[in-house]
Amino acid sequence: MPRVEIIILVAGLLLLLGIASSKVSARLGLPVLVLFLLLGMLAGDEGIGGIAFENYQLAYSIGTLALVMILFDGGLGTSASAFRAVWAPSLLMATLGVLITAVVTGLAAMWILDLPILVGILLGSIVGSTDAAAVFSILRHGGISLPKRLASTLEVESASNDPMAIFLTIGCLEVLAGEVTGVQDLLGLLFAQMVVGAIGGLAIGFWAVWVINRIRLDSSGLYPVLVQAFGLLAFGVTAWLGGSGFLAVYLAGLVIGNNPIVFQRGVRLFHDATAWLAQILMFIMLGLLSFPSRMIAVSIQGLLVGVVLVFVARPIAIGMIAPLFRFNRREMVFLSWVGLKGAVPITLATFPLLTDIPQAPLIFDVVFFVVVLSAVVQGWTMPYLARYLDLEVPAEPPPPVTLEIMSLQNIDGEVVDYAVGDNSRAAGRQVKELALPAGAVIALIVRQGQVIPPHGSTRIEAGDHAILVLRSDTIPMVTRIFADERLGSQDLPPLIEFPLRPSVKVGELEEAYGIRMEAPGDWTLSQVIRSRLDDDQLRADAMVHFGPIALHIRGLSPRGTIEQIGMVILMDEETGTTPEDQSKDG
Repeated sequence: MPRVEIIILVAGLLLLLGIASSKVSARLGLPVLVLFLLLGMLAGDEGIGGIAFENYQLAYSIGTLALVMILFDGGLGTSASAFRAVWAPSLLMATLGVLITAVVTGLAAMWILDLPILVGILLGSIVGSTDAAAVFSILRHGGISLPKRLASTLEVESASNDPMAIFLTIGCLEVLAGEVTGVQDLLGLLFAQMVVGAIGGLAIGFWAVWVINRIRLDSSGLYPVLVQAFGLLAFGVTAWLGGSGFLAVYLAGLVIGNNPIVFQRGVRLFHDATAWLAQILMFIMLGLLSFPSRMIAVSIQGLLVGVVLVFVARPIAIGMIAPLFRFNRREMVFLSWVGLKGAVPITLATFPLLTDIPQAPLIFDVVFFVVVLSAVVQGWTMPYLARYLDLEVPAEPPPPVTLEIMSLQNIDGEVVDYAVGDNSRAAGRQVKELALPAGAVIALIVRQGQVIPPHGSTRIEAGDHAILVLRSDTIPMVTRIFADERLGSQDLPPLIEFPLRPSVKVGELEEAYGIRMEAPGDWTLSQVIRSRLDDDQLRADAMVHFGPIALHIRGLSPRGTIEQIGMVILMDEETGTTPEDQSKDG
C-alpha cells in the first residue's frame, strides 16, 4: 500500500481513538488532553504503535497553526458581557499574573535543573499560562457550578493569558539568541507585540464583521471558511508587522463572536469542530514527539518544578492580584489551584528545539511532565475542592435549544426549541393563556414524535417540545414561561421593556411571569390601563405603575384604541430589588 494511504489510515484511526478517549475522559473527570497525549505516546516510537516521529520543524509548524485555530475559537466563544464584568481582574491575572508565575517558576527551575537564569525564566514562561479548553471543560461539564463572578474570571483569564505566555517565551528566545540586547529593546518588543497585536486584531475583527455581513456567497458553507480566513489573516498580518499574532487572532475572534453575523451558529459550530481537530492532532503529535523513558528520567525534577508552580508561583500571583478585587479567601484558594496547563505550554516547548539552546530537550521533557501532572492532579481535584470550600451554587437550568435561521441577512429573530417539563408554567395551559410577548409565535408543538399545529385552544402538556419563532430580546421572558423551574419576580430582567398584546389578561400575566398586579385577574391589560388614566391622559408613551411592573402604551390607533403595550420590570434605585421583593422581605 502506498505510503500516503498508510498515513491517511493511521491518521483516521488516531482521530477515532482520540474522539473515543474524550468520552472516557468525561467519565473519569480528567481533562481530555491527558488521554490525547497518552494516545500519542502509545502510538509513538516507544509505544505499541512504533511510529518514529522527531520532526521538530513540522511539529512547530503544526503546533503554531493549531494554536491559531484554538485561540481564534477561544475568542469567538468568549462572551463580551462576561468579559466586561470581570475584565479588570482577569486581564491583570492574564498579564501580571503570568509574569509573576513565570519568574517564580523560572527561578526555581534554574536551581532545580541547574539552568542559566534566562533559560530558567524561559521554562517558567512556557508553563505560565492556563489552558482554556481544560478549564472550560471542567467548569461546564465537570458537574460543578460556581458563583458567576468566580467562574467568569477563571474562563476569561484562561482564554486571554496565552498571548502573554507566548510573548514571554518569544522574548526570552530572542534575548538568548542575541536579537534583543537590553531592557530598552525588550520593552520595545513588548510594546510592539502588544500594541500592534491589539490594534491589528481589533481592526481586522471589525473589518471581518463588515465584510461577512455584506458579501453574498453562493454557498452557506463558505461563510465559516471566510471567518477562518480572517482569523488566519489577523495572525499573519499582525505578525508580519511585528505585533503578537496570537493576541491579534484572539481579539479578532472576540470581536467577530460578539457581533451579529450571518450564519453565526454555523460559524461557531464549524470553529468548535476545527478547534477540537487542532487539539486532537496537536496533542497526539506531541505525544508522538515525546519519549516515556525520558519522562521517567526527569520525573523527580519535573515533580519539584510542578510543586513550585502549583503551590508557590500561582498562589503568589493570585495573592498579589485577587485582594485588589475583593475576592474572599476561599475564592483565592480556588483561583490559585485552578491553573491547569495544556496545549500552549507543550506547543511552546517545541520552540526552543528549533534553536541552539543546549537545554532544549530537557525543557521539553520537563514541560511535558508538568503539563500531564497539572492536568491529572488539578483537573481531577477541582470539583472536590469547590465542594470542600463551599463554593458550589445551584446549577442554572439548561438553556433551550436555539436553532439558526438560515438567511443571508441579519434577522432580529430566533427559532427556539423549548422542552416543557412537569414544573413548567406552560404545562397544562392553552396557547392563548400563555401571555406570550408580542412577536413570539408558537410555530409547532412536537408530542411523542407527532407534529401538532398549534391553535389558541391547543393545550400544552409536559413532555412536549414547543418550537417558537421570536425576537431575540424577548427570549428571557419566554424562557420563564417554558422553564422547568418556576422563578420569582426577583429573577426577572429589570429595566428592559417587553412588548405584550393589549388583549392579555392580568391573570394570565401573573401566572406566566410570577408577578402580582393590583387588578382583577379577568381584566385585559388594555382595560387595566384605561382604569388608571383619564381620556386626556390616554396617549402614546403614557406609563402606569402596577406593583413590580410598569405598563407603557407603545401605540394608539386614531380612534384611541390601545394597539401596543410594553411591560417594564421596575427596580428600586437604592437597593437594586423589585418592589415585590421588598414586600416579601418586609
